[in-house]
Amino acid sequence: MSESTTWSGMQFGIFTVSDITEDPTTGTTPSEAERIQATLEIARHAEEVGLDVFALGEHHNPPFWSSSPTTTLAYVAAQTERLILSTATTLITTNDPVKIAEDYAMLQHVSGGRADLMLGRGNTGPVYPWFGKDIRQGLPLAVESYNLLHRLWREDVVDWEGQFRTPLQGFTSTPRPLDGVPPFVWHGSIRTPEIAEQAAYYGDGFFANNIFWPKEHYQRLITLYRQRFAHYGHGTPEQAIVGLGGQVFMRASSQDAVREFRPYFDNAPVYGHGPSLEDFSEMTPLTVGSPQQVIDRYAAMRETFGDYQRQLFLIDHAGLPLKTVLEQLDILGGEVVPVLRKELQQNRPAETPDAPTHENLVAATYGDQAPRRAVPGANRGDNLVGESPYQDAAPKAGSAVPVGAAFGLGGSSRKDA
Repeated sequence: MSESTTWSGMQFGIFTVSDITEDPTTGTTPSEAERIQATLEIARHAEEVGLDVFALGEHHNPPFWSSSPTTTLAYVAAQTERLILSTATTLITTNDPVKIAEDYAMLQHVSGGRADLMLGRGNTGPVYPWFGKDIRQGLPLAVESYNLLHRLWREDVVDWEGQFRTPLQGFTSTPRPLDGVPPFVWHGSIRTPEIAEQAAYYGDGFFANNIFWPKEHYQRLITLYRQRFAHYGHGTPEQAIVGLGGQVFMRASSQDAVREFRPYFDNAPVYGHGPSLEDFSEMTPLTVGSPQQVIDRYAAMRETFGDYQRQLFLIDHAGLPLKTVLEQLDILGGEVVPVLRKELQQNRPAETPDAPTHENLVAATYGDQAPRRAVPGANRGDNLVGESPYQDAAPKAGSAVPVGAAFGLGGSSRKDA
């Protein structure tokens, strides 16, 4: 491999929302089973063409199938060797943060550290009452639930009480994060500045959806995140960790791309029957054209958003058949991403962080020391007495973030109680 294809500064990949949509050119709709198997093939092929990340959304209603992302991602982990498995998004509002802590730590272990996650509030209103939550409390839910999740991964024993779930006393989330380092967290948002603030407060990554709105909208969110990241003492604004979404459809000529994609765009549930393909492409990052047009447009993203760490593309939606999606992956991995890697590597400031991986998070936490090996002591699961049920104490590195102060949350860590 050339240096550019192994460059760790940026990650390129794809994300799927797991929609099951009629192909408007044939009038056929895949079954859930067919769409699930197609997505697994898409994930495997993403690694084969040299991409870095596969991210999967979470939905609990038709016409989507991905209600259990960790189950799917664990299977993909077993089928791949290098691909980072992520989400787009994990619902921090309606999932129990205890279950998120356990499930994603488990995914960390079975994937050998090739796992991170993007947290979000979701955009389907009925999901809140289905899981016993109130959509009017969406933001307070996101704040409180992540406060707990953050602690569960960093403290062996947690005492906690909040507004939206039952209290915890002497609780240990198992398994402990791989090597004592939690999965990297991205906070995803389409329009909510409070989520950018939350990401900045914890020093986590911020992922801008970058699909439905003009670039100026996302520029405001990312600028806010960068400024607040620096305000909370995590580094300079340029050292904040940013990810972007995007949409592309490519053929050798732009005319062929537009002609082939138009019926899918016109009938897509998300944006069909609205602005024209041409107007939507002008207003948003959707790029339908030649590989060079995609390269030109996405290489210029850093002029608006600054140097960033992750670029994910949506390519499998709106009823596009599997054969077409695999062809899009071939173009993306063979013609577009190698050039983007080279172009975005050029003139990149030395202080710009590399994209987050488990390996560099472990190195940042431990340096030359061996990482944590969480070995339980002999206990019955009763952690009410004692600091930790493990033979070693959880490392202090990475646990210095004050708990909840920026959002008016009470509660203290066990060791401070």
